[in-house]
Parts: sequence; structure tokens; C-alpha cells
Amino acid sequence: MNLLKLKIIELLDKHKKITPVAHELDLKQPTITYHMKSLEQEMGVKLFEARADKMLLTAPGKALLHYAVRINKLAQEAERVVMEYGSLARGKLTIGASYVPATYVLPEVLSDFSKHHPGIEISVLVKPAPIIKEKLWNHDIHLGLISSEPFEQPSLSTQSICEDELVVIFAPEHHLAAYETLNPGLIATANFVLHGEQSSTREMTTRWLNNHRIALIGPIELDSIEAIKQTVQQGGHIAFISELSVQEEVRKGQLLMRKIPNTRFQRSIYCCYNKDRYDSRLTEQFIDTLHRSFKNSPSPSINYWKN
Repeated sequence: MNLLKLKIIELLDKHKKITPVAHELDLKQPTITYHMKSLEQEMGVKLFEARADKMLLTAPGKALLHYAVRINKLAQEAERVVMEYGSLARGKLTIGASYVPATYVLPEVLSDFSKHHPGIEISVLVKPAPIIKEKLWNHDIHLGLISSEPFEQPSLSTQSICEDELVVIFAPEHHLAAYETLNPGLIATANFVLHGEQSSTREMTTRWLNNHRIALIGPIELDSIEAIKQTVQQGGHIAFISELSVQEEVRKGQLLMRKIPNTRFQRSIYCCYNKDRYDSRLTEQFIDTLHRSFKNSPSPSINYWKN
């Protein structure tokens, strides 16, 4: 079995026809057919079946596809690493980030990195932390930047970049603003804005509410952190949210924040990568820029617990 045959498996699943596979690989159709038959002989099972004008994968073919996709991605990664090893003048870096680091951490880091490495193409995928972890496991991205409670995942290497506590926020005119310290009973009197269901913040909020037997009536659910902050600023709702994401509004007096009672949701911004990936100079340089950015900046943690 060679990489070309695995690439044919992946492209046949994509195109369902031999002609576009041959075109994409710059080969003749008989050559593609030869490799398909050769692969079936090697594996000892039928991997392909013709239906009407389509060429489809059999059940064993689909099983092989799962590994073919992963092996092809690793092969592409190996080629990329070798080509960029001697120079950082060119290259591509794909980063996955959950919403908080994507919005409040990455912009400054990306700007700094691009100034020093203008030839590097960077793309950022913004998704909830669980999806970023999955993308890392599947080798779909090179690096992940997520806001999360401490976690262990054998396939991932993680580095804590900075701390980011979960806090409760509300407008200065909200009735909770009269209290410097909150308790579950007070929070139960407020209307909530909730994060989307896939968010780690939503999971922690739900856990806290369940632990204190608080049932919400008519909460608002929003996927955007900025939309959550704007809604809370209107004065009628509260939200559990990343401290890092509300620093500017708290400094300007547009929002107040307090500690969440009885529980300290201590989270960190983690930089993660798949242990199976070679730690190339490109990823090393980006991680160095990430650490340097926080080393040279004031601590992101602030304390504005009073009016």
C-alpha cells in the first residue's frame, strides 16, 4: 500500500467518479483503475463497486477511508514541515480557537507574528472548545487555543498561557449592583443570558445552576459573547462569562462583575497541539510569540468587584 492509493481512496469518496480523480492527480484513467485493482488485491477484499455512472466505496472501503484520510493529512504535514524547516519565509499555519481567545487573545498575537513573518499564511477557525479538540485529534488544524478548565487528553499536548476566571456580570442599574457579595439566592432572582449549548461556559453555568437547584424561567440563549454583553448592558439580565472578555466594559463602567458564589470556576487559556505532529519551527515560533505577548503585557486578570 502506498500514499497514492490512499489518496485515490479519499478522492473517489469525494468525486464518486474516476475521471475527476485522474484529473486531480494528473494521471490517466487506466492508471487509476490499475491502482484500485492492485489495492483490492493487497487487501484481499472488494473496496469499490460501480453503481450506474458512479464508483462507490464498499463497507471495507469506507473503513479504509477513515485511516486513509488521517494518513494523507499526516503525509501533507510531514511535507510541510520539511519544506519550512530551513526557512520561515513561506508556509501556512491553521489555528483553531474557541471564542474567548479568538476575540481577546489572538488579534494582538497575530499582528505581532505577521510583522515578523509576513510570508506566512494564517487561517483561524473559531469554534467551541470541544470542536477544537476534535479538530486537533483529526489533524485538521496545527494549533488550538481554547479557554477551558484543567483537562487531560492523552493525544494532546497543552500549555497554559494565562488564567481566565468565570464571573457573573450585570449592568450598573441592575438590582444586584447593590450587593458587593452575591449568594445563590440573589442570583436566582435574576434573568439569565446563556451561552450556546456547545460552549464550555454554558456547561459550567448549567453545572452551577443544577448544583444550587436553580431553575431558569425564560432565559435568552446567544452564541456571540459580544451579543451577550450588549444584552446584559441593557439592564435586565445577568450572565456568567469569561473575565478576560469583559475587561474593557468593566473599566468603562458599562458593566459590573462579581465572583460567582460558592464556586470558583478557574479556567485557563491553553495552547494545544496533537502529540503526533512534529513540532515544526513554524508552530514553535507562533507559540513563542504567544508566550512573549503575555509576558510583555499586564496580567489579564483584573479585580473590579465593587461599584
